[in-house]
Amino acid sequence: MNSTTEVVLPGKVETGGLQVRTRDLAAPAQGQVVLRMEATGVSFAEQQMRRGKYYDQPAFPFVPGYDVVGTVSAAGEGVDAAMVGRRYAAVTKIGGWASALLIDAADLVPVPEGVSPADAVTVAVNGITAWQMLHRTAAAQPGSTIVVLGANGGVGSTLVQLARHAGITVIGTASARHHELLRDLGATPVDYRDPDMYRKIHELAPDGVDAVFDHVGGAGLEESWRLVRRGGTLVSYGTAATKDEDGNSQLPVLKSFARLAAWNHLPNGKSAHFYNFWAGKRHLNTFRARLREDLTQVLRLVADGVLTPKIAAEFPLADAGAALALAESRTVAGKVVIVP
Repeated sequence: MNSTTEVVLPGKVETGGLQVRTRDLAAPAQGQVVLRMEATGVSFAEQQMRRGKYYDQPAFPFVPGYDVVGTVSAAGEGVDAAMVGRRYAAVTKIGGWASALLIDAADLVPVPEGVSPADAVTVAVNGITAWQMLHRTAAAQPGSTIVVLGANGGVGSTLVQLARHAGITVIGTASARHHELLRDLGATPVDYRDPDMYRKIHELAPDGVDAVFDHVGGAGLEESWRLVRRGGTLVSYGTAATKDEDGNSQLPVLKSFARLAAWNHLPNGKSAHFYNFWAGKRHLNTFRARLREDLTQVLRLVADGVLTPKIAAEFPLADAGAALALAESRTVAGKVVIVP
């Protein structure tokens, strides 16, 4: 029987309150594999889950971990035996912070030769999110101009690189310490701490921009909407502005839904969308096929050297609390990664 070491989120705790446990792992059922974790990530979702603020998180206690990369060590009935010994990436929503986990083989996406586990996990949920928002939701075209809020973050830095590769001009917000990174990625930086941030973006794009990607939400969402030109798109994909507020975890998201829906009825030719990674999962086969297609595209760009994953730091699994604390510090560029 396999065993696994897991990091457990027992309730609403500080980052030092995470628990580590070891337990037996059942044999893989039909259609399942055992995936030995080689890298897993820290995303904004875990930061919200720790506070009980993620939109549809499970009841405490549970094992967090939104994405994972590892090698298949055992396969259940109905699974191609050739998968054993090969490296795959998956988006799990929960469960990734474990040395081994059971997962449906249909949720695995092959990692190309030459792409490290840490690099692959850095562009798993972040890469799919960025790719789908840019190419599916906003359908941004070469020659257009976009604004990426939090352009130094995991999703933001990936989005900047994908946009530049597609011939799109990028204005990115970040604190001043990350402006050199943004310039290296090909974006024009604007200090998000500057009270005149939106005015400065207007000066850079006086006719408006073709798309704004906003993970902050809250009161600033209206300013993001004003940046969008006629025919352009606002893509909201988070509510970071309210992550430290008490109260109903679903309320900030529902408020954003309502605001975006109302804007879509205005006669100005603009559109507003709330990007939901899990939208369409009720049509599971279609959802999986789209996810596999998009992540395969992103991983190929990594393998080809077009997309450079931005890794802020790596921590061993036992130090997941420290990894989460660093990710929450808002001082890092890129993604914090957890390894065995």
